[in-house]
Amino acid sequence: MFKSKIHRATVTQADLNYIGSLTVDEDLMDAADLLPGEQVSVVDITNGARLETYLIPGERGSGVIGVNGAAAHLVQVGDLVIVISYAAMTDEEARSYDPTVVHVDAGNAIITVGHDPAEAAPGLVLQRDG
Repeated sequence: MFKSKIHRATVTQADLNYIGSLTVDEDLMDAADLLPGEQVSVVDITNGARLETYLIPGERGSGVIGVNGAAAHLVQVGDLVIVISYAAMTDEEARSYDPTVVHVDAGNAIITVGHDPAEAAPGLVLQRDG
């Protein structure tokens, strides 16, 4: 079940030679209810790439979103990404669970923390292809 996400974060570093993982500002991890070592999906809005990795905490207040290891072939500095976590829960728990949605600005500062996964960030105008 969808647990939480950090929506439209900007990748601030990509290090091919680092030993795997995704580095995330610890303030963002707290806001999104994410733990060190937690498995996450990373969806690159810029190029469509999708990958799974685990989290390591980055410096609080830094806004860091760092793609490490082989994933740096897929995600580049400046790309917009969604970091998504999932949780196993019973049917009963899932029916009453409110996911956490963290919207960030271009510098990865928190704009809002909510619970509607379909709600766009305030002021964000989405365009449809076609």
